[in-house]
Amino acid sequence: MMMEPTQIKIGLTPSSQCSYLDNQEERVAVILDEALHTPAHYEVFLANGFRRSGAMIYRPHCQFCQACQSIRVSIPDITWSKSQKRLLNKAKHISWELKPQLDNDWFNLYERYIEARHQTGSMYPANKEVFESFILSDWIKPQYLHLYDENKLIAIAVTDCLSNSLSAFYTFYEPAHPLSLGTLCVLLQLKQCKTMQKQWLYLGYQIDDCPAMNYKVRFQRHQKLVNQRWQG
Repeated sequence: MMMEPTQIKIGLTPSSQCSYLDNQEERVAVILDEALHTPAHYEVFLANGFRRSGAMIYRPHCQFCQACQSIRVSIPDITWSKSQKRLLNKAKHISWELKPQLDNDWFNLYERYIEARHQTGSMYPANKEVFESFILSDWIKPQYLHLYDENKLIAIAVTDCLSNSLSAFYTFYEPAHPLSLGTLCVLLQLKQCKTMQKQWLYLGYQIDDCPAMNYKVRFQRHQKLVNQRWQG
């Protein structure tokens, strides 16, 4: 279901340095209507290329760049690649559970992850209040996919659960673990979608010129939102 821009009130943030591409500026369109901040409306916004940060629903609206493309995986059409099958096989000993709350020791894991992987990012240094303002909202309650290796917490994938889809919101994991935990979390979210009989797993934005995002196109069958049409 697509939504016409004239149906909603949108505000624009000032342009700032892009977080992903050098020599580019970023700007986002923000949904202003408080009445539209509900899980049901958000699922429609997801299908129209929006995401959320905390309670804010936004979409890239840059003046000179259209590199960000929403990407999602069709659950009925999932096919595992050889490397994904190998990873799932290696991870047979990993237990996982979707929970409504974070485990008590989540911050130690998050702190190690930020310290090892994102020292130049906006989330550094790790801070509980900043993290909670990023993931929590008064209109949607995220779920938390926990992964354990011999009862030790090794990864958490923050996930928004909607009526017809799941949205992969944010993932952090043990940086020294030998398995590709970021990819594994997506594979397990796809399995969770199958269990819950969802149609889609939304993976956020794909930027072809950003190497850190290229893992997203390895999940099949995926679709990209191009010129307001899902293709793939």
